Amino acid sequence: MPLLDHTFLDNTLGRWALALLVAIAASGLLRLALAVVVSRLGALAARTSNHLDDTLVDALRGTRWLTLLAGGLAAGMGFVQLPPGLRGGLERIVALVVIVQVGMWATAATVSWLHRYRERKLHDDRGAATSVGAMTFLARLMIWSVTLVVALDNVGVDITALVTGLGIGGIAVALALQNVLGDLFASLSIVLDKPFVIGDFIIVGEHLGTVENVGLKTTRIRSLSGEQLVFSNGDLLGSRIRNFGRMYERRVVFKLGVTYGTTLEQLKLIPGIIREAIEEHDNARFDRSHFAAYGDFALQFESVYYVLAPDYNVYMDVQQAINLRLRERFDAEGIEFAFPTQTLHVQAAAAES
Repeated sequence: MPLLDHTFLDNTLGRWALALLVAIAASGLLRLALAVVVSRLGALAARTSNHLDDTLVDALRGTRWLTLLAGGLAAGMGFVQLPPGLRGGLERIVALVVIVQVGMWATAATVSWLHRYRERKLHDDRGAATSVGAMTFLARLMIWSVTLVVALDNVGVDITALVTGLGIGGIAVALALQNVLGDLFASLSIVLDKPFVIGDFIIVGEHLGTVENVGLKTTRIRSLSGEQLVFSNGDLLGSRIRNFGRMYERRVVFKLGVTYGTTLEQLKLIPGIIREAIEEHDNARFDRSHFAAYGDFALQFESVYYVLAPDYNVYMDVQQAINLRLRERFDAEGIEFAFPTQTLHVQAAAAES
């Protein structure tokens, strides 16, 4: 009796060999078809500005080899007669693999779309870009919650009882993880209320820097000295935050002093000189300049102007130019800047008679 005519589980070895060859061939064809589709679609996506094809390519690239094997197994099962229990079990396994793969496709597509959305909005609407992290987390949570429920239903788990049990267990988990959940809800509050967004320069207490990332538990800030500062979202919202990213113009108050030997006519000239020095700059708006006080060693003037840009470097450039211009004009007018001095008056004692 030929070897291939021997039977196993009511099928000859020849039929089992045929089913195995079909499964291998089907898996190979699926892999080849996937590679061709991804290659063609990727080339098309590179030529178009539509992000839908890019998202589809990213999703297809997330296909796992186990899914291709499951497709081959489903094809090979049609060539053999299997006991109902075994066939049902294999069909459940194939269905479970497909369900998980669909969840992976949905997750990859969603994350890809949100990432491209963030890149498009980062320069135009940084507030929208900040919310992408929370949106990604919620999308993943929803996708895999649905995937889990469908998968459990496929294997015969009573979903109603499971949901009830999860509700009771969720209360216990919430009590145990209340600090983590507090930071999570603080993250959602930051996303929705937007007290700051990615790219804003903020000051929290004695710490200052540029917001780099708003995560689910922490917010990361890059300080001026280069190190990364990590704040708990809950602690951050409980602090007073100075957001320089919302500054549209900068108010500057500066003082200068001239010597007591300055004449009255020169004193009257000084506010006008300061005004002219400020108004020479397009980025500056003059507000006021006054002879403010008689100081210990100087006649003090107080001036106020606005820098029409929030950038600190712009402010320093304007202030430097004003200082240089004032020095030039004061030298021309013969006005001297004051510096701390003391005058000692010595009086000779009257000679004794």
